[in-house]
Amino acid sequence: MAKAESEVNKPEVAEDEPKTVAAAKAGKRSAKSLKETEAKLAKEERKTHKDSSEASQEPAKTAVKPPRSRLERRSKKYSAKYALIDKTKRYTLDEAVDLIGKTSPVKFDATVELHIRLNVDPRQADQNIRDSVLLPAGTGKVVRVAAFVDADNEAAAKAAGADLIGEDKIIKVLESGNLSFDVLIATPSQMPKLGKYARLLGPRGLMPNPKSGTVTTDVNKAVSEAKAGKVEYRVDSTGIVHIGIGKVSFKPNQLKDNLEAVLASIQNNKPASIKSTYILSSYLTSSMGPSLSISL
Repeated sequence: MAKAESEVNKPEVAEDEPKTVAAAKAGKRSAKSLKETEAKLAKEERKTHKDSSEASQEPAKTAVKPPRSRLERRSKKYSAKYALIDKTKRYTLDEAVDLIGKTSPVKFDATVELHIRLNVDPRQADQNIRDSVLLPAGTGKVVRVAAFVDADNEAAAKAAGADLIGEDKIIKVLESGNLSFDVLIATPSQMPKLGKYARLLGPRGLMPNPKSGTVTTDVNKAVSEAKAGKVEYRVDSTGIVHIGIGKVSFKPNQLKDNLEAVLASIQNNKPASIKSTYILSSYLTSSMGPSLSISL
């Protein structure tokens, strides 16, 4: 009977009472601890709601600017010179040499360069085009010539205008690594002595070679031609010949004479195995300037 009365008089738990409070055992947790737990649960709920709302939103699309063309990235001076050239036209030699001096965007006396793409395979021995040509109007720059010759040829080298003469003097320059010359001419008997400097001279294009006329017994002629403007050209790995033919300060007729001399030399070196078109394209340009296509 007493048990029944106690169950009847037992207070009922309110339905709307927070679950966190009901779940806690009486006397085990304080009111402060319960309050902190409720704040922590509320914080986690807000964080979950925020993450779900951000995931539902589509990411904002950022506008991507199209890249500027190569011409747009050039300077104003270059763009002004570029406007003088008609890229859809192939210029004759007379038109090209007359216009090229007006297209240089730099203040210094720039070099006029000729670039010719040949239909050759440089990996084939007979198609590895290499030769030297004497420019009638010169190169427009002072050429320093060193003559690595024996005592019997020193007088001839000096008479021809060589800037550095003598075996001992040139060896000292080679040992220092400070090469103060643009062309090195040697006699065949002196070539074995230059073997140990091949790694120094080769990459700079200064190693004497019979094909370029820098290894010869006629020292006087070799030095005279080098001082007068004899240049060497060679096709690169992609089949293109790059060669300077003068300066923008040259008169048009001087540039044309040099240009025709180079073209004649390249034509004379056409391999017999090439039956189709030999010269694929050719361009004339100044240092740091725009190029123009020329018709041969």
